[in-house]
Amino acid sequence: MSEVAKLHDDEVDIDASLVARLLAEQFPKWAGLPVRVVASSGTDNVTFRVGSDLAVRLPRTASTQGQVEKDLAWMPRLAPHLPLAIPEPLALGRPGADYPFTWGVYRWLEGEAYQLDQLADPVAVAKELAGFVRCLQEVDTSGAPVPPDDPFARGTPLAPRDALFREALEELRDEFDTGLVLAAWEASLAADTFAGPPRWIHGDLMPGNVLVAGGKLSAVIDFGTAWAADPAADLLAAWYLFTGDSRRAFREAMEVDQDTWARARGWVLSLEMIAIPYYRTRNPAMIRGVHEDIAELLADFAADY
Repeated sequence: MSEVAKLHDDEVDIDASLVARLLAEQFPKWAGLPVRVVASSGTDNVTFRVGSDLAVRLPRTASTQGQVEKDLAWMPRLAPHLPLAIPEPLALGRPGADYPFTWGVYRWLEGEAYQLDQLADPVAVAKELAGFVRCLQEVDTSGAPVPPDDPFARGTPLAPRDALFREALEELRDEFDTGLVLAAWEASLAADTFAGPPRWIHGDLMPGNVLVAGGKLSAVIDFGTAWAADPAADLLAAWYLFTGDSRRAFREAMEVDQDTWARARGWVLSLEMIAIPYYRTRNPAMIRGVHEDIAELLADFAADY
């Protein structure tokens, strides 16, 4: 049985013994080190800690491969401009040991997956993360990757998600005030025109991708959705990482207009709604608290409108 629980129907088997075999075959200098899965691995890749200084990341599916190649090209260019540590790729692994995709070896970054109650000063952290995002937005986008033609690609218009959103809402109509949810969604669609120049975005500022050490931010990881796009994408952090005063501090520090905020809120609303029927049986833990999150989104919408 695979050590790592599968989240997708087309996911390959991944476990610690696979990582050990791949390292022995391709990077013998790192063979024999202890390998253990990282509990906060994401939906696209599975991360293992190898020894004390390394991390190995393996794509779960064919559609999520290619990130290590992107990281090798772009992380060294972005890092000098950013005030927090970001991934440091060390090597590109090839298919082998019955594993069909490329994979990556990275420097291990210290810190624990973000939890609001770990923070010494949530408002200060909100301002610090806003500073990180604004620095990222200022990096030259010449030659930068752009979002794929995919309704789930962050930093893209909301309209391609409309049918998926309404399908999920119909399935969940007994769990929500559908009139209020649709009003919030349609307000975001009405604001869904980004006319400015594309900016670098991280695209996935969620708890598993923001690390904390000693009550303070220590690193931002997983740049799989980093590309030049609508900067509203990184405002998702307002809801995924903050609440109350810290959320307000993040919004103020980002200095964004109401349409940009509405697009970000629509993205979070659609991600949350679509996730409920998808993960309810695959990984119930991933949607724990989602109903409360949506209630906060709707309260935010009501306050703005």
